[in-house]
Formats: sequence, C-alpha cells, structure tokens
Amino acid sequence: MKLVLLSLLLALNVTAADIQVFFSPKGGCTEAVVENVGKAKSTVLVQAYSFTSAPIAKALVDAAKRGVKVQVILDKSQRTEKYSGADFLLHEGVPTFIDAKHPIAHNKIMVIDSHTVLTGSFNFTKAAEESNAENLLVIDDAALAKKYTANWQAHLKHSVAYLGKPN
Repeated sequence: MKLVLLSLLLALNVTAADIQVFFSPKGGCTEAVVENVGKAKSTVLVQAYSFTSAPIAKALVDAAKRGVKVQVILDKSQRTEKYSGADFLLHEGVPTFIDAKHPIAHNKIMVIDSHTVLTGSFNFTKAAEESNAENLLVIDDAALAKKYTANWQAHLKHSVAYLGKPN
C-alpha cells in the first residue's frame, strides 16, 4: 500500500512541500485533523473505520455550522460500538452513513475542499492519538483529492443512512 501511494504521489508530481506527516502516539495527529477541518471552506468528506475522537467530531460539527458541507461514511461496527462519534454527528445534523458492504470498511480518510487529503493508518480515535503507533499524511493536491473523492462517492452509493443505535 505504501509503495502504491508513493508511486501515485510521484506520478502526480506532488512535492515534499505539499505533504505533512504525523505519527502517534502523541505526535499531533488529532491536532492536524482538527486544524485542517477548521480551515475547510466548502466540503469535508470522511471515511472512517473507528470514530471516537471527541475533538475531531466537534471540529466536523463546527465546520458544518460554518456552512461547510460535511458528510461521513463509517464502518458498520460503529452501529454497535459503546461510544461512537456517529451518534454525536447524527444528533448535530451531520449526514452520516454506514458502509456495510464490506467485511471491514477500513478507510481512514478525509478530503477537504477538493484539494487536501488526510490519509494513513490513523483512526479517528482517542486511543490512536494517545496509545497506538499510527501515522497521518496531509497531502495538498487536487488531482489526488479527485481520486479519493471518486472512491468516497463509490462507497456512498452502497452505504445507508445512519439512524442511531438499535434499541
């Protein structure tokens, strides 16, 4: 996967100046996500496997309240997790969907304003920031963002609206 991403970045002529990298634990991944969502002006598309980070959920809601179109696709496990950001987003009016087509919807990406891509192994969770060894790339490249957006849209087509935890 890393070789494929590197090859794609080289083919797109992305330079080191267009890429930021963060590592966890405690390496600023959450802050980088929150900062980039905070800069969003028009759209934030999210795909996440696990989503329990309160600061990231709040940043997405704040963006939506600023008029940014925020949409989130989550793995089906978020329907039954004890705590999931899905419920917070749902109650705050952020369109949230479940991708149950795959055994695991393991993507962890954001596409911001059709030019910034956040990707890597970093789950949008407190544990990912504080305990796990994970990584986050922030890549400013419209061509790459277009590819991620197309993939996001393909997953949205087979996802269903999240309606809250089953009783």
